[in-house]
Amino acid sequence: MHAYSNVKEQSPIVSHLKPNGSLWTIKEKLWLGLTKEQYKAQFVRNPVNWVLIAILTVGVPIILQRYIFGLDSVTHASNDYPWGLFLGFGLFGMVPLSASGFLLGTTVEIFGRKDFAPIERLALLNGLLGYFFAVVYLEVDLGMPWRLYYPMFVSLGPAAVLFLVAWHVATYLSVQIAEVSTAYFEWIGWLKGKRFVKSITIGLTIAGIILSTLHQGALGALFTYAPTKVHPLWLSANFQWIHFFCSAIFAGLSMVIVASTLCKKYMTWRCDSRFLDNVDQCTLGLGKGCAYALITYLVIKLVGVAHDNDWPYLLTGWGQYFMLEMALAVVLPMILFAYGVKHRLVGMVRWAALISVLGIVWNRLNTALICFNWQLYQEIPHWKEIWVTVTIFALYFIVYRFLLYRLPILYQWQGEK
Repeated sequence: MHAYSNVKEQSPIVSHLKPNGSLWTIKEKLWLGLTKEQYKAQFVRNPVNWVLIAILTVGVPIILQRYIFGLDSVTHASNDYPWGLFLGFGLFGMVPLSASGFLLGTTVEIFGRKDFAPIERLALLNGLLGYFFAVVYLEVDLGMPWRLYYPMFVSLGPAAVLFLVAWHVATYLSVQIAEVSTAYFEWIGWLKGKRFVKSITIGLTIAGIILSTLHQGALGALFTYAPTKVHPLWLSANFQWIHFFCSAIFAGLSMVIVASTLCKKYMTWRCDSRFLDNVDQCTLGLGKGCAYALITYLVIKLVGVAHDNDWPYLLTGWGQYFMLEMALAVVLPMILFAYGVKHRLVGMVRWAALISVLGIVWNRLNTALICFNWQLYQEIPHWKEIWVTVTIFALYFIVYRFLLYRLPILYQWQGEK
């Protein structure tokens, strides 16, 4: 008997019908078919929940402090260093890691690679939540969330890159909500809504391709506003947009590998055999794409260095730091991906994906913070800024887990087409 043959029976709710033939209510679905006492007992037993509670207990008051007393009460932000962890990690880091939505949507819906369908919804959800919480980080940094629409409708700047980013992120977030809504419609039993969204899937996917290509590159173009502040090895004005776009490809694919690995290991009870039987093969396929994207990114980075004649900088301390980033965050995962895919070593591909995810975050922090004002002084983030960053990421994890527990992301909803 297959190791996963009984997974579906172990899952709490996979259809609208209870074992006795009656219908689950929305409230019962939210409680995963458990009583309040059973749910509370499971909550208390899980040590991850206590870690999250500890983080939130300290972090939520600090977030309130930020909104009551201002940004300077929790950060070291200044005119010299306007972009700290909230943007360096939350926006510039999470957006490329969320490119999985348009990448897997394109793969499955446009190129017809239905063999990746078992992880498509996971990739779409990863993209949706990544973009949503990138906006949350942005609002914690900017403040006044009630004026979020100002850059798009009031203080118009159609020639500005920020105007482009604001519109693209907002519209793409709407596209992703629509793409993930099919899982929600299945869960609540609204087939008409699901069928409508499925009928426009091709259009949504094409819109996602266009919007993602533009705003991933536009995030890189933001740094051309400060061409003398960012170290030349991390800023090539002519290639910055394609550096950011190309790196988002392997970052998004790697994030799906990491997320699917965690789901397979820690959420087997919520995965069906379709997901579990295919996740290893999908991982190898994604790893192959990551290897190609990494070597393309490496070549383009070298072209940028050659085009701007930045070779002398490689002999400096900053140059050694740059080569360390290239070696650990690009060359190492590229070799691991290539070797792992060729020899079908799924574990190696998963380690390469984790290194790649950490590497892209490292690159964005280098570009936005560490190598910013490299000729002046180095900014050390305030401990409260670090804690707020971790707190919002904890909220991201909580929402991610909440939806995976309930919506048909890792399993197929039974009894409906």
